[in-house]
Amino acid sequence: MFAVDHVSHKFDDIIQHKIDQKTKPKGALGQLETLAKQIAQVQLSSDPKAKKLHITEPGLLVFAGDHGIAQYGVSIAPSEVTSQMVANFVHGGAAVNVFCRQMGFNLEVIDAGVLAPLGLKGVTEHRLGNGTAAIHLAPAMTLEQVKQGFKAAHEVVERHVLSGCNLIALGEMGIGNTSSAAAIMAALLEFDVNTCVGRGTGIDDKTFALKKALINEALKLHRPKLASPVHVLAYLGGFEIVQMTGAILAAAEQKILVLIDGFISTAAALVAVRLHPAARDYLVFAHESEEQGHKLMLTHLAAQPILSLGLRLGEGTGAALALPIVQAAVNFYNDMASFEDAGVVNVV
Repeated sequence: MFAVDHVSHKFDDIIQHKIDQKTKPKGALGQLETLAKQIAQVQLSSDPKAKKLHITEPGLLVFAGDHGIAQYGVSIAPSEVTSQMVANFVHGGAAVNVFCRQMGFNLEVIDAGVLAPLGLKGVTEHRLGNGTAAIHLAPAMTLEQVKQGFKAAHEVVERHVLSGCNLIALGEMGIGNTSSAAAIMAALLEFDVNTCVGRGTGIDDKTFALKKALINEALKLHRPKLASPVHVLAYLGGFEIVQMTGAILAAAEQKILVLIDGFISTAAALVAVRLHPAARDYLVFAHESEEQGHKLMLTHLAAQPILSLGLRLGEGTGAALALPIVQAAVNFYNDMASFEDAGVVNVV
């Protein structure tokens, strides 16, 4: 469904030379230099005549979906909180709203499949169902629903690109979705559940043990059928994770940057890269969350996150907070003087 090309490396030497000739010691801007080079690779691949980098009309997409496993006590909150938080997004009261207003993100909230239709003005309805099935008892969804989710996400990203957006950030809301993300991680990386499962929003020891047990049951039940990343999504995923995966692939197909948030978004990125390895070229990882397993997924994806703030909220909050750093990388690449410009000589 997606055609994703690797970025071109034709201009790598030119890009690196430009970075190295800025008025600073080589490498002195650290990770900003790596980030600037990645952004340049992405943007020069799509527009080789471009002389400057740019971030235009950045869009943050928050996908919401409910999880059947949440009904079995794996979270501190009931599934109804998902819908309540979506209403909070619409009314502008959540952390992600605050940060999007500050950072200049265009926020869109997508109902990928919460428990019941919300009918809220300001919510894009791309529902795949009334929440997924409990993954320890049945497949989360059908393969057809995965396909529908990919198509819906493609439509959202295409609309943003047509409005001038060249950076998509991802967020999510869904009680129980750390269970689904941990199951996806365990299935794709073949890690032990104890390595993948964290405490989500702060569950106690009893709930933590139950969460690990149910995810083990899910993996045992479905493992013989996990023949591909798409099957992993169908059997273990969430409606919001499916659409985030589709959004990543759609953005990579359009050759624009994708700013990945935390644990849930990174699980979607893991699936996307397994489906189309070239998609990795377009991914910028916003932060390392407190959720157990996130660091291991980042390591597997050879990702160096921009921030480490102890975040464990989701919603795309980390992605929103990382945008100024992305813009700083763009601005130093564009506007910082070179040694020649500044008349600085005798610098090795």
